[in-house]
Amino acid sequence: MSPRRRVVVTGMGLRSPIGNSLSEYGQALREGRSGIRVMPHWAEIEGMRARVAGTVEDGVNAAAIPRNSRRSMGRVGILAALAAQDAWQDAGLTPDDLRGPHAGVAFGSTAGSVQAEQEFILQVLQRRSLIGLQSSLYLQFMTHTCAANLAVFAGVQGPVIAPCSACTSGSQGIGVGYQQILLGQADIMLAGGAEEMHFVAGAIFDLLRATSGRQDPTTTPRPFDADRDGLVVSEGAGCLLLEEYERARHRGARIHAEISGYGASCNGVHMTNSDPVGIRLAIEGALRDASLAPEAIEYINAHATATDVGDRAEAEATHAVFGEGVPISSLKGHMGHTLGAAGALESIATILMLNDGFLAHTRNLERPDPELRPLAHILGAPRDQRVSCAMNNNFAFGGINTSLIFRRVG
Repeated sequence: MSPRRRVVVTGMGLRSPIGNSLSEYGQALREGRSGIRVMPHWAEIEGMRARVAGTVEDGVNAAAIPRNSRRSMGRVGILAALAAQDAWQDAGLTPDDLRGPHAGVAFGSTAGSVQAEQEFILQVLQRRSLIGLQSSLYLQFMTHTCAANLAVFAGVQGPVIAPCSACTSGSQGIGVGYQQILLGQADIMLAGGAEEMHFVAGAIFDLLRATSGRQDPTTTPRPFDADRDGLVVSEGAGCLLLEEYERARHRGARIHAEISGYGASCNGVHMTNSDPVGIRLAIEGALRDASLAPEAIEYINAHATATDVGDRAEAEATHAVFGEGVPISSLKGHMGHTLGAAGALESIATILMLNDGFLAHTRNLERPDPELRPLAHILGAPRDQRVSCAMNNNFAFGGINTSLIFRRVG
Protein backbone atom coordinates (compact mmCIF):
# COMPACT_ATOMS: atom_id res chain seq x y z
CA MET A 1 0.00 0.00 0.00
CA SER A 2 1.38 3.41 -0.99
CA PRO A 3 1.80 5.98 1.80
CA ARG A 4 -1.04 8.40 2.39
CA ARG A 5 -0.63 11.60 0.41
CA ARG A 6 -0.28 14.79 2.44
CA VAL A 7 -2.22 17.95 1.63
CA VAL A 8 -0.87 21.40 2.40
CA VAL A 9 -2.03 24.99 1.97
CA THR A 10 0.43 26.96 -0.15
CA GLY A 11 -1.72 29.96 -1.03
CA MET A 12 -4.57 31.97 0.51
CA GLY A 13 -6.69 34.88 -0.70
CA LEU A 14 -9.77 36.62 0.62
CA ARG A 15 -12.28 39.43 0.55
CA SER A 16 -13.97 40.08 3.89
CA PRO A 17 -15.76 42.74 5.95
CA ILE A 18 -12.55 43.26 8.00
CA GLY A 19 -9.86 43.07 5.36
CA ASN A 20 -9.01 42.08 1.81
CA SER A 21 -5.43 40.92 2.23
CA LEU A 22 -3.86 38.42 4.59
CA SER A 23 -1.98 41.13 6.47
CA GLU A 24 -5.01 43.41 6.81
CA TYR A 25 -7.22 40.51 7.88
CA GLY A 26 -4.76 39.29 10.50
CA GLN A 27 -4.25 42.81 11.85
CA ALA A 28 -8.00 43.35 12.12
CA LEU A 29 -8.32 40.18 14.20
CA ARG A 30 -5.45 41.29 16.44
CA GLU A 31 -7.09 44.68 16.94
CA GLY A 32 -10.58 43.24 17.46
CA ARG A 33 -12.11 45.33 14.66
CA SER A 34 -15.75 45.04 13.65
CA GLY A 35 -16.83 44.87 10.01
CA ILE A 36 -20.53 45.23 10.79
CA ARG A 37 -22.35 48.24 9.30
CA VAL A 38 -25.81 49.78 9.34
CA MET A 39 -27.89 48.97 6.24
CA PRO A 40 -30.23 52.01 6.01
CA HIS A 41 -32.34 50.73 3.10
CA TRP A 42 -33.30 47.58 5.02
CA ALA A 43 -35.63 49.77 7.12
CA GLU A 44 -37.75 50.23 3.98
CA ILE A 45 -38.70 46.54 3.95
CA GLU A 46 -41.88 46.00 5.94
CA GLY A 47 -41.42 43.52 8.76
CA MET A 48 -37.62 43.41 8.44
CA ARG A 49 -35.99 43.11 11.86
CA ALA A 50 -32.33 43.08 10.81
CA ARG A 51 -30.71 46.48 10.38
CA VAL A 52 -26.99 45.65 10.22
CA ALA A 53 -24.77 43.45 8.07
CA GLY A 54 -21.14 42.81 7.16
CA THR A 55 -20.06 44.03 3.73
CA VAL A 56 -16.85 44.12 1.70
CA GLU A 57 -16.29 47.85 1.31
CA ASP A 58 -12.96 48.03 -0.49
CA GLY A 59 -10.92 45.71 -2.63
CA VAL A 60 -13.67 44.67 -5.06
CA ASN A 61 -11.81 45.75 -8.17
CA ALA A 62 -13.73 43.89 -10.86
CA ALA A 63 -11.44 45.37 -13.51
CA ALA A 64 -8.68 43.11 -12.16
CA ILE A 65 -10.54 40.27 -13.88
CA PRO A 66 -10.46 40.25 -17.71
CA ARG A 67 -13.77 41.40 -19.20
CA ASN A 68 -14.35 38.17 -21.10
CA SER A 69 -14.16 36.28 -17.77
CA ARG A 70 -16.21 38.61 -15.61
CA ARG A 71 -19.17 38.78 -18.03
CA SER A 72 -20.44 35.53 -16.52
CA MET A 73 -19.74 36.57 -12.93
CA GLY A 74 -22.13 38.30 -10.56
CA ARG A 75 -20.78 39.91 -7.40
CA VAL A 76 -20.38 36.51 -5.72
CA GLY A 77 -18.34 35.25 -8.67
CA ILE A 78 -16.18 38.35 -8.71
CA LEU A 79 -15.46 38.05 -4.98
CA ALA A 80 -14.53 34.39 -5.52
CA ALA A 81 -12.30 35.16 -8.50
CA LEU A 82 -10.43 37.94 -6.70
CA ALA A 83 -9.82 35.69 -3.70
CA ALA A 84 -8.67 32.82 -5.94
CA GLN A 85 -6.37 35.07 -7.94
CA ASP A 86 -4.74 36.26 -4.73
CA ALA A 87 -4.42 32.65 -3.54
CA TRP A 88 -2.55 31.38 -6.58
CA GLN A 89 -0.33 34.46 -6.58
CA ASP A 90 0.36 33.93 -2.87
CA ALA A 91 1.36 30.36 -3.75
CA GLY A 92 3.81 31.64 -6.36
CA LEU A 93 1.79 30.19 -9.24
CA THR A 94 0.28 31.56 -12.44
CA PRO A 95 -2.76 30.37 -14.44
CA ASP A 96 -0.29 28.55 -16.71
CA ASP A 97 0.69 26.40 -13.70
CA LEU A 98 -2.97 25.52 -13.13
CA ARG A 99 -3.93 24.56 -16.67
CA GLY A 100 -4.35 20.86 -17.13
CA PRO A 101 -5.95 17.82 -15.45
CA HIS A 102 -3.63 17.99 -12.41
CA ALA A 103 -5.57 20.99 -10.99
CA GLY A 104 -9.20 21.36 -10.01
CA VAL A 105 -11.73 23.47 -8.14
CA ALA A 106 -13.87 22.75 -5.07
CA PHE A 107 -15.65 26.00 -4.33
CA GLY A 108 -19.14 26.66 -2.99
CA SER A 109 -21.71 29.30 -2.16
CA THR A 110 -25.18 29.38 -0.65
CA ALA A 111 -26.55 30.36 -4.05
CA GLY A 112 -25.40 32.19 -7.13
CA SER A 113 -25.73 35.95 -7.54
CA VAL A 114 -29.07 36.89 -6.00
CA GLN A 115 -28.85 40.32 -7.63
CA ALA A 116 -28.51 38.76 -11.09
CA GLU A 117 -31.37 36.37 -10.39
CA GLN A 118 -33.53 39.27 -9.24
CA GLU A 119 -32.88 41.17 -12.47
CA PHE A 120 -33.81 38.13 -14.54
CA ILE A 121 -36.96 37.23 -12.62
CA LEU A 122 -38.30 40.78 -12.34
CA GLN A 123 -38.09 41.36 -16.07
CA VAL A 124 -39.59 38.00 -17.03
CA LEU A 125 -42.41 38.13 -14.48
CA GLN A 126 -43.24 41.84 -14.44
CA ARG A 127 -42.58 42.82 -18.05
CA ARG A 128 -43.29 39.39 -19.53
CA SER A 129 -40.38 39.94 -21.86
CA LEU A 130 -36.92 38.62 -22.64
CA ILE A 131 -35.97 41.67 -24.70
CA GLY A 132 -32.79 43.23 -23.42
CA LEU A 133 -31.94 40.46 -20.96
CA GLN A 134 -28.28 39.51 -20.97
CA SER A 135 -27.69 35.91 -21.97
CA SER A 136 -24.97 35.72 -19.29
CA LEU A 137 -27.34 36.43 -16.37
CA TYR A 138 -28.05 32.76 -15.77
CA LEU A 139 -24.32 32.05 -15.62
CA GLN A 140 -24.15 34.62 -12.83
CA PHE A 141 -26.90 33.13 -10.69
CA MET A 142 -26.61 29.39 -11.31
CA THR A 143 -25.80 27.56 -8.09
CA HIS A 144 -22.36 26.45 -9.27
CA THR A 145 -21.40 29.85 -10.65
CA CYS A 146 -18.33 30.26 -8.42
CA ALA A 147 -16.81 26.85 -9.17
CA ALA A 148 -17.57 27.00 -12.89
CA ASN A 149 -16.28 30.54 -13.33
CA LEU A 150 -13.11 29.82 -11.35
CA ALA A 151 -12.47 26.71 -13.43
CA VAL A 152 -12.69 28.64 -16.70
CA PHE A 153 -10.86 31.68 -15.29
CA ALA A 154 -7.92 29.51 -14.14
CA GLY A 155 -8.11 27.07 -17.05
CA VAL A 156 -8.16 23.96 -14.86
CA GLN A 157 -9.11 20.61 -16.40
CA GLY A 158 -9.26 18.48 -13.28
CA PRO A 159 -12.28 17.84 -11.00
CA VAL A 160 -14.70 20.72 -10.48
CA ILE A 161 -17.00 20.36 -7.47
CA ALA A 162 -19.51 22.96 -6.26
CA PRO A 163 -20.79 22.44 -2.71
CA CYS A 164 -24.05 24.32 -2.28
CA SER A 165 -24.70 23.60 1.39
CA ALA A 166 -25.42 27.05 2.86
CA CYS A 167 -23.07 27.83 5.74
CA THR A 168 -20.81 24.80 5.14
CA SER A 169 -20.28 25.54 1.44
CA GLY A 170 -16.80 26.95 2.06
CA SER A 171 -15.69 24.31 4.55
CA GLN A 172 -17.05 21.51 2.35
CA GLY A 173 -15.13 23.04 -0.54
CA ILE A 174 -11.92 22.76 1.48
CA GLY A 175 -12.76 19.29 2.76
CA VAL A 176 -13.67 17.92 -0.66
CA GLY A 177 -10.64 19.57 -2.24
CA TYR A 178 -8.45 17.92 0.39
CA GLN A 179 -10.04 14.56 -0.36
CA GLN A 180 -9.47 14.92 -4.12
CA ILE A 181 -5.75 15.31 -3.52
CA LEU A 182 -5.70 12.47 -0.99
CA LEU A 183 -7.34 10.20 -3.57
CA GLY A 184 -4.89 11.20 -6.28
CA GLN A 185 -7.56 12.82 -8.44
CA ALA A 186 -5.64 16.12 -8.45
CA ASP A 187 -2.38 17.64 -7.21
CA ILE A 188 -3.72 21.18 -6.82
CA MET A 189 -7.19 22.38 -5.82
CA LEU A 190 -8.61 25.88 -5.53
CA ALA A 191 -10.90 25.42 -2.54
CA GLY A 192 -13.23 27.64 -0.53
CA GLY A 193 -16.46 29.58 -0.71
CA ALA A 194 -18.08 32.96 -1.32
CA GLU A 195 -21.23 34.97 -0.63
CA GLU A 196 -22.60 38.29 -1.86
CA MET A 197 -24.69 40.67 0.19
CA HIS A 198 -28.35 41.07 -0.66
CA PHE A 199 -31.28 41.97 1.56
CA VAL A 200 -32.81 38.59 0.75
CA ALA A 201 -30.22 36.91 2.97
CA GLY A 202 -31.29 39.06 5.89
CA ALA A 203 -34.95 38.45 5.09
CA ILE A 204 -34.52 34.67 5.06
CA PHE A 205 -32.99 34.61 8.52
CA ASP A 206 -35.47 37.23 9.70
CA LEU A 207 -38.35 34.92 8.79
CA LEU A 208 -36.66 32.18 10.80
CA ARG A 209 -36.38 34.60 13.74
CA ALA A 210 -32.63 34.03 13.73
CA THR A 211 -31.30 37.56 13.13
CA SER A 212 -30.11 40.08 15.68
CA GLY A 213 -32.42 43.05 16.17
CA ARG A 214 -29.71 45.31 17.59
CA GLN A 215 -29.14 48.47 15.59
CA ASP A 216 -25.72 49.33 17.01
CA PRO A 217 -23.26 47.54 14.70
CA THR A 218 -20.51 47.59 17.34
CA THR A 219 -22.43 45.40 19.79
CA THR A 220 -23.69 42.53 17.65
CA PRO A 221 -23.55 39.63 17.03
CA ARG A 222 -22.69 38.17 20.46
CA PRO A 223 -21.61 34.51 20.13
CA PHE A 224 -22.06 32.42 23.30
CA ASP A 225 -23.10 35.54 25.22
CA ALA A 226 -26.00 35.50 27.68
CA ASP A 227 -27.45 38.53 25.84
CA ARG A 228 -27.10 37.19 22.31
CA ASP A 229 -30.15 37.77 20.15
CA GLY A 230 -29.26 36.29 16.78
CA LEU A 231 -26.87 36.35 13.85
CA VAL A 232 -25.76 39.09 11.47
CA VAL A 233 -25.49 38.18 7.77
CA SER A 234 -22.38 39.16 5.84
CA GLU A 235 -20.57 38.68 2.55
CA GLY A 236 -17.07 37.72 1.51
CA ALA A 237 -14.90 35.10 -0.13
CA GLY A 238 -12.02 32.91 0.89
CA CYS A 239 -9.83 30.65 -1.24
CA LEU A 240 -7.15 28.20 -0.17
CA LEU A 241 -4.78 26.78 -2.75
CA LEU A 242 -4.33 23.17 -1.68
CA GLU A 243 -1.36 21.21 -2.96
CA GLU A 244 0.10 17.74 -2.61
CA TYR A 245 2.95 18.02 -0.12
CA GLU A 246 5.76 16.46 -2.15
CA ARG A 247 4.89 18.62 -5.16
CA ALA A 248 4.92 21.75 -2.99
CA ARG A 249 8.19 20.76 -1.34
CA HIS A 250 9.85 19.96 -4.67
CA ARG A 251 9.10 23.41 -6.06
CA GLY A 252 10.20 25.13 -2.83
CA ALA A 253 6.77 26.51 -2.00
CA ARG A 254 6.05 28.27 1.26
CA ILE A 255 3.64 26.10 3.23
CA HIS A 256 1.07 27.91 5.36
CA ALA A 257 -0.29 24.77 7.03
CA GLU A 258 -1.15 21.12 6.52
CA ILE A 259 -4.71 19.81 6.48
CA SER A 260 -4.55 16.82 8.80
CA GLY A 261 -8.19 15.84 9.04
CA TYR A 262 -11.70 16.43 7.75
CA GLY A 263 -14.95 15.22 9.24
CA ALA A 264 -18.49 15.61 7.92
CA SER A 265 -21.86 14.50 9.25
CA CYS A 266 -25.59 15.16 9.19
CA ASN A 267 -27.87 15.59 12.19
CA GLY A 268 -30.73 13.83 10.43
CA VAL A 269 -33.33 15.30 12.77
CA HIS A 270 -34.26 18.89 11.82
CA MET A 271 -33.88 21.20 8.84
CA THR A 272 -32.72 24.29 10.76
CA ASN A 273 -31.89 23.39 14.37
CA SER A 274 -28.38 22.28 15.28
CA ASP A 275 -27.93 18.99 17.08
CA PRO A 276 -25.05 18.17 19.46
CA VAL A 277 -24.92 14.52 18.43
CA GLY A 278 -24.42 15.35 14.75
CA ILE A 279 -21.85 18.04 15.53
CA ARG A 280 -19.92 15.61 17.69
CA LEU A 281 -19.88 13.06 14.85
CA ALA A 282 -18.16 15.56 12.53
CA ILE A 283 -15.59 16.56 15.17
CA GLU A 284 -14.79 12.96 16.01
CA GLY A 285 -14.61 12.14 12.29
CA ALA A 286 -11.96 14.81 11.76
CA LEU A 287 -9.96 13.53 14.73
CA ARG A 288 -10.12 9.96 13.35
CA ASP A 289 -9.09 11.11 9.89
CA ALA A 290 -6.09 12.89 11.41
CA SER A 291 -5.30 9.98 13.80
CA LEU A 292 -5.35 12.45 16.68
CA ALA A 293 -6.70 12.34 20.21
CA PRO A 294 -8.79 15.32 21.39
CA GLU A 295 -5.83 16.41 23.56
CA ALA A 296 -3.85 17.24 20.39
CA ILE A 297 -6.17 20.14 19.51
CA GLU A 298 -4.81 23.37 20.99
CA TYR A 299 -7.40 25.84 19.65
CA ILE A 300 -10.95 25.64 18.28
CA ASN A 301 -12.43 28.17 15.87
CA ALA A 302 -16.13 27.81 16.66
CA HIS A 303 -19.01 28.28 14.24
CA ALA A 304 -21.07 30.06 16.95
CA THR A 305 -23.40 32.43 15.12
CA ALA A 306 -25.05 33.89 18.27
CA THR A 307 -28.35 32.07 17.85
CA ASP A 308 -29.86 30.46 20.93
CA VAL A 309 -30.19 26.88 19.66
CA GLY A 310 -27.03 26.87 17.56
CA ASP A 311 -24.66 28.09 20.26
CA ARG A 312 -26.27 25.76 22.79
CA ALA A 313 -25.81 22.66 20.62
CA GLU A 314 -22.24 23.58 19.69
CA ALA A 315 -21.23 24.21 23.30
CA GLU A 316 -22.66 20.84 24.33
CA ALA A 317 -20.91 18.92 21.54
CA THR A 318 -17.59 20.73 22.04
CA HIS A 319 -17.66 20.14 25.79
CA ALA A 320 -18.49 16.46 25.28
CA VAL A 321 -15.34 15.94 23.18
CA PHE A 322 -12.86 18.41 24.69
CA GLY A 323 -14.17 19.38 28.10
CA GLU A 324 -13.42 23.00 28.98
CA GLY A 325 -9.66 23.09 28.59
CA VAL A 326 -9.17 24.00 24.91
CA PRO A 327 -9.11 27.72 24.01
CA ILE A 328 -12.09 28.55 21.80
CA SER A 329 -13.40 31.62 20.03
CA SER A 330 -15.83 32.60 17.28
CA LEU A 331 -15.08 35.21 14.62
CA LYS A 332 -18.74 36.07 13.97
CA GLY A 333 -18.49 39.03 16.36
CA HIS A 334 -15.81 40.53 14.11
CA MET A 335 -17.42 40.08 10.71
CA GLY A 336 -20.83 38.49 11.11
CA HIS A 337 -21.87 35.28 9.42
CA THR A 338 -20.46 35.20 5.90
CA LEU A 339 -22.62 32.16 5.09
CA GLY A 340 -21.11 30.31 2.10
CA ALA A 341 -17.74 31.99 2.72
CA ALA A 342 -17.64 31.32 6.47
CA GLY A 343 -15.78 28.00 6.41
CA ALA A 344 -13.10 29.40 4.10
CA LEU A 345 -12.60 32.75 5.83
CA GLU A 346 -12.52 31.13 9.26
CA SER A 347 -10.06 28.49 8.05
CA ILE A 348 -7.77 31.23 6.75
CA ALA A 349 -8.00 33.00 10.11
CA THR A 350 -7.17 29.76 11.90
CA ILE A 351 -4.07 29.29 9.74
CA LEU A 352 -2.97 32.89 10.32
CA MET A 353 -3.26 32.33 14.07
CA LEU A 354 -1.16 29.15 13.83
CA ASN A 355 1.60 30.98 12.02
CA ASP A 356 1.48 34.36 13.74
CA GLY A 357 1.34 33.13 17.33
CA PHE A 358 -1.94 34.59 18.52
CA LEU A 359 -5.52 33.50 19.18
CA ALA A 360 -8.38 35.85 18.32
CA HIS A 361 -10.99 36.50 20.99
CA THR A 362 -14.76 36.34 20.58
CA ARG A 363 -15.73 39.95 19.99
CA ASN A 364 -18.85 41.07 21.93
CA LEU A 365 -18.69 38.06 24.26
CA GLU A 366 -18.83 39.78 27.63
CA ARG A 367 -20.86 37.37 29.78
CA PRO A 368 -20.73 33.72 28.70
CA ASP A 369 -24.19 32.24 28.96
CA PRO A 370 -24.26 30.27 32.25
CA GLU A 371 -26.91 27.97 30.79
CA LEU A 372 -24.46 26.66 28.17
CA ARG A 373 -21.84 24.00 28.76
CA PRO A 374 -18.66 25.73 30.03
CA LEU A 375 -15.86 26.27 27.51
CA ALA A 376 -12.45 27.95 27.63
CA HIS A 377 -13.59 31.15 25.90
CA ILE A 378 -11.00 33.71 24.83
CA LEU A 379 -12.47 36.93 26.22
CA GLY A 380 -11.78 40.64 25.93
CA ALA A 381 -8.73 40.67 23.68
CA PRO A 382 -6.60 38.39 21.50
CA ARG A 383 -4.14 36.18 23.30
CA ASP A 384 -0.47 35.81 22.40
CA GLN A 385 -0.13 32.06 22.27
CA ARG A 386 1.65 29.80 19.80
CA VAL A 387 -0.18 26.61 18.92
CA SER A 388 0.61 23.98 16.32
CA CYS A 389 -2.72 22.20 15.82
CA ALA A 390 -6.15 23.80 15.51
CA MET A 391 -9.70 22.90 14.49
CA ASN A 392 -12.28 24.89 12.53
CA ASN A 393 -15.96 23.86 12.79
CA ASN A 394 -18.94 24.92 10.66
CA PHE A 395 -22.61 23.92 10.52
CA ALA A 396 -25.48 24.55 8.11
CA PHE A 397 -29.18 24.18 7.39
CA GLY A 398 -30.13 20.61 6.68
CA GLY A 399 -28.13 19.51 9.71
CA ILE A 400 -24.84 19.52 7.80
CA ASN A 401 -21.68 19.64 9.93
CA THR A 402 -18.00 19.94 9.01
CA SER A 403 -14.78 19.90 10.98
CA LEU A 404 -11.30 20.67 9.64
CA ILE A 405 -7.96 20.21 11.40
CA PHE A 406 -4.92 22.31 10.45
CA ARG A 407 -1.35 21.82 11.63
CA ARG A 408 1.63 24.12 11.42
CA VAL A 409 4.45 22.69 9.31
CA GLY A 410 8.01 23.27 10.45
